[in-house]
Parts: sequence; C-alpha cells; structure tokens
Amino acid sequence: MKIQVGKNVLSANDQQALANRRRLDELKLTGVNVLASPGAGKTSFISALLTMLPTAYRNGVIEGDVAGRIDADKIAALGFPVTQINTAGGCHLDAGMIARAMDELKLAGPGFLFIENIGNLICPAEFQLGEALRMVVASVPEGDDKPIKYPLVFATAQAVILNKTDLLGMVDFQMHNFVAAVRAVNPDAPIFTVSCRKQEGLSAVVDWLLQHAGPAKG
Repeated sequence: MKIQVGKNVLSANDQQALANRRRLDELKLTGVNVLASPGAGKTSFISALLTMLPTAYRNGVIEGDVAGRIDADKIAALGFPVTQINTAGGCHLDAGMIARAMDELKLAGPGFLFIENIGNLICPAEFQLGEALRMVVASVPEGDDKPIKYPLVFATAQAVILNKTDLLGMVDFQMHNFVAAVRAVNPDAPIFTVSCRKQEGLSAVVDWLLQHAGPAKG
C-alpha cells in the first residue's frame, strides 16, 4: 500500500511537471534543475553562469532551501530576479512548488530559469520539476566516489559539473576514478571541470547551455 501511495504522489508530480514544462516553453524559458550536496557550490555556480550569459537573455532563479534566504539574497544582489522556496524540513522540491514560485517570479524569456534544488543527492533525483536540463554539481573535497554512492542523480543528468578543481592535489581525489564512476552510470553527459572561485572552465558550460537552450535559443 505504501508503494502505491508513492506511485500516486510521483504520478501527480509528473503531471504537474509536464504542465510546468509546457508553461516554460510558452514563456521561452529553459528550465535548469541544479542538484548537488550541501556545500558543493550550487549558488556560486549559478551566479557565475548568470553573469556570463548574453545580456539579451532574461534569466532568473528559484532558490530551494530548508530554511532561510541567504542564497536568494546573493542572487538578488547581482540584480537578477529570484524567488525563495523554503521546505521547512522537506528534502526536495516538487513540481507544485515550482509552479507557485513561477507565479511569484513572473519571468518571461527568452532566457533561463535556474532552479537550485535542496542540497541532497537522493530525494531530488526522483522528482521532475518541468526542467529541460538537469545539471549535477559535485566538488573535489567531497571525494571521487559520489557517482558510485548516488548513481540515480548522475544517471539522470544531462551535464555533470566538477567544481572546486583549484583544490586538486590538496585532497584525496582521483580524477580518473570520478570520470569512470560517472561513465559507468551515464555514458553521454559531458563532464565539465570548473573552479567558481577562480572563474575557470565556466565558459564551456555557458556555451553548452546556449546550444541546449530549446525554445529560448536564438
């Protein structure tokens, strides 16, 4: 019975996710679901992309946190539209939350809507939000075994970001192990190595986003 309830919840979420995707397409917005562990650098990564994307694009952010709006305030300070979702203990965002946040944000494209999911590599992987693209951010200090421990989130990603590469050689991280672990569950997604602190490697991510902009392209 519990399994059936879970299936019903996911089915309802998937229906709302499809509605969100249609709405984003109509608004000429490319939804980008950004997932990571706490501290991997999601906000720094999104902030860097926002400042590097062409100024002709109208971009915004939905920030997901258990509590507080520290990250949302950082985005707002950069001058980009942002709205906050607090889950009050919930471990993931769902499609209904995104629909309500879009009502509040009132963003229209062409452009990108970045969704910073809750810092968690388990629950968020199971919930579609209506995004066109799913990006997973890992970081060097976390170790090279995250794709082995959390295969679903890496398997469902259209792109994998390895952040904090300026720390390579300072911690126990083997690049070949990380790449092999990603490829074992996801043979196709590009793996981008970046340092948000040093602003390295990010232009390749921007180019990739622009190539996959969907209805916002051009």
